[in-house]
Amino acid sequence: MNKTRKFGTLSLAAAALLSGCSSFQSRPAAPEPAPAVVSSVTEAPPVVTAKMAAARQQLSQMVALQDRLYRIAGPLLINNADLCRTQARNLLGFTAKNKYSYTGEFVDAAQAVLNYGDRLEVASVLSGSGAARAGLRKGDALVAANGKVLPVGANAETQAAAILGPLAGSSQSLDLTVARGGNNQQLKVPVTRACAFKIDIGNSDNINAYSDGQRVMITRGMVNFAQSDEAIAYVLAKDIAHNVLGHAAITKQAYTVGSIIDNLVAVRPDLSMLIGTAGVKPMPQDLDGAADYLSLYMVARAGYSVEGARAFWQRLANQYPATVLNGYTANHPAVSHRLAVIDKTVAEIRGKQAAKRPLVP
Repeated sequence: MNKTRKFGTLSLAAAALLSGCSSFQSRPAAPEPAPAVVSSVTEAPPVVTAKMAAARQQLSQMVALQDRLYRIAGPLLINNADLCRTQARNLLGFTAKNKYSYTGEFVDAAQAVLNYGDRLEVASVLSGSGAARAGLRKGDALVAANGKVLPVGANAETQAAAILGPLAGSSQSLDLTVARGGNNQQLKVPVTRACAFKIDIGNSDNINAYSDGQRVMITRGMVNFAQSDEAIAYVLAKDIAHNVLGHAAITKQAYTVGSIIDNLVAVRPDLSMLIGTAGVKPMPQDLDGAADYLSLYMVARAGYSVEGARAFWQRLANQYPATVLNGYTANHPAVSHRLAVIDKTVAEIRGKQAAKRPLVP
C-alpha cells in the first residue's frame, strides 16, 4: 500500500489515501447510529499578517496546480489499468483532506483558502472515475461510509484510509454519506479500476519529473514549461511508464528519487537537495526508449494526441540540454535514441488507429 504523506505536504494522490489498495476482506460492522448532519466549521477569522497572506497565496497556487495534474492524469490512470498490470487497483477515485493536512501558518491558510476544518473534505475527484459519475464534488464533507461514521481530527486521514481502503478492495461500490450545503446526501460510489500511482506536484522551478516506482511527481517548473494539458500528459505518461516497467528498482534509484519526491512535495522544500545532480543517475537509453514506447500508447488510449510528442521533447532538450543539472534532459540524456523511438511509435499508433485495431503495445 502506498504511504499516506500529509504533514506539510500537498500530496493529493491518484491512488493514495482513499484508494482501496488493501487485499484483505473487511468484516461486517455492527450497525451504528445514523450520522448527524454536519456543516463546515466556521470560526472567527484570524488577523491576517503578511506571512499568513503569503502562505495563503502559495497554498492556493499549489492546490490549483495539483488539481490540474489530477484532472489530466485521470484518463491516463483509468484507461490504462490493463497496461499497469499488478500496479492496478480498485480505487474510490477521490482524495480528502482537513486542516491537519498542513502545519504552521499553512493550517490557517488551509482554513482560509480551502475552508478546511476538523472533518475530512473531498480535495479532488479523479476525472472519469466512479466518484465523478456518482456526483461527488470537491468540498463535500465525508460523514459516513456504508453506515460507519468516518473520523475527524488530526489523524482522520490515516483512520479513514483504514476504513475505506478495505471497503473499496472488497466491494464494487460504496454507500457514502456526505454533507453538502448544510444537508446530508447519500451517494453510491462505484469503485474504479486504475493504475495505483500517486500523482504529485513538486514545489520547485527546475524543469523535471520523477518516479520512484509508486509515485509520479512533476515539478512546478515543468508544468510551466509544458503549458498545455497535452504536453503535461506526455510527461506524466512517461513517468507512469517508468513505474509500470519497474525502472526505479532496476536502476536502484528508488530510494534516491523517493527522497527527492518526499522533499519537493513539502510546501517549503529544502531546495539545497537539488544542488548538482542530487544523486540521480542518467536513465539508460534502452530503459528510456521502452518508457517512451509504452507512454505514447498510454497517451493515445487516454484520448490525447501523440502528434505533438516529438516536438515537445525536442523543444525541452533544446532549451534545457543535459548540461543543465537537475533538469529533465540531464536525467534522460539519450535524446536522439528517444526521438527515434518516438517517431517509430507514433507511426505504429497511427497505423493501428487508421486500421481501427486495438491500441495494444
